[in-house]
Amino acid sequence: MLKTLALALVAFVTPAAAQTAADSTAIRATALDYIDGWWSGDSRRMASALHPELVKRIRGASASGDHEWIDTMGASRLVDGTARGGGKETSAADRRSEVRILDIFQNTASVRVDAGRWIDYMHMVKWNGRWVILNVLWENRRKTSANGTGGEP
Repeated sequence: MLKTLALALVAFVTPAAAQTAADSTAIRATALDYIDGWWSGDSRRMASALHPELVKRIRGASASGDHEWIDTMGASRLVDGTARGGGKETSAADRRSEVRILDIFQNTASVRVDAGRWIDYMHMVKWNGRWVILNVLWENRRKTSANGTGGEP
């Protein structure tokens, strides 16, 4: 009886969908569709990486630092910016597409993309069998005389 109860508890608390190598590969591919789609101006590739309800945010501040705000964009604005070639404005030497999966838990993942001049922190969700980006919080690297900044998605 006790053995049956223990097996029932293990079955109840074990997640139905575990992380697989296929999930990791798909998550990485989604992040690359996003950033490499941006660099190449491929709006279809970008759109394929995004959930329709994507929200992308960045903290902004005045030069004096006395005023702060959050700038927000949705999927359509990001796809439109990609189609206009926004990523092509960044020189190839300044582009990066470094993807690091920070965590995967069942149908959610946290991912960091180092794009060179900025960092994106993404939340992904497995939606209708596909990994897509639902949220992005990003920040530009501070300007320095050595590397400069600009050209963000």
